[in-house]
Amino acid sequence: MVYNGNRMAVFISKSAQDTINFGREYAKTLSAGDVVLLNGSMGAGKTVFAKGVAQGLGIEDEILSPTYAYMNDYYGKLYHYDCYRLKNGAQAEALGLCDYFCAGGVCLVEWAENISDVLPTGCKIVTIEILADGKRRITYE
Repeated sequence: MVYNGNRMAVFISKSAQDTINFGREYAKTLSAGDVVLLNGSMGAGKTVFAKGVAQGLGIEDEILSPTYAYMNDYYGKLYHYDCYRLKNGAQAEALGLCDYFCAGGVCLVEWAENISDVLPTGCKIVTIEILADGKRRITYE
């Protein structure tokens, strides 16, 4: 782990398993009610990271991208969102997705920029970038 000038930490993942392992460790820093925005391009590893977070929270289920469901609920411990197909926060509200921000679980939100107008304050941010050699740069608070 290395801190950049903005007090953001950086982790370089060399594989999907590294990303899962990092997500598992990151989960130890989370508390019930935390909302984490997962930034990154398509295929960057956001759902792979979510798998690690789920493991770190003691969830043994297979973690799948909630692209078509918008949000998967894992026992009230983890709410995993995919807002790729949403155009705005009003759509998230209409689907009842905003209710889970204060439901007591950890929320991981992929494509959060699509619903930025309804996100709670104090969100944590994790950004995953694809590097040229297949590695991933994970920047986080």
